[in-house]
Amino acid sequence: MVNKRGWADLTSTQQKAATVAGLVEVVLTTIAMRDLARRPRAQVRGPKLLWTAACVVQPIGPIAYLLLGRRTD
Repeated sequence: MVNKRGWADLTSTQQKAATVAGLVEVVLTTIAMRDLARRPRAQVRGPKLLWTAACVVQPIGPIAYLLLGRRTD
C-alpha cells in the first residue's frame, strides 16, 4: 500500500514551493488564455480550439502556446 502524504506532512519549505508553483501555473494559464482569446486567428499557429485544450495540460500547455503558438511576424 502506498503511503500518501498530506499537506500537513510537508515541511514549511515544501508547502511554500507548492504554493508558488501553483500560483505560477495559474498566472501562466491566465496569460495564455487571455492572449489566445484576444489574438486574431491569423496570428495563431494552428487551431485556437486546439491551443485552448492544450492550455489545460499543466504546465506544458500554456508554456507551449506562449513559446510556439503565437505568430510574431
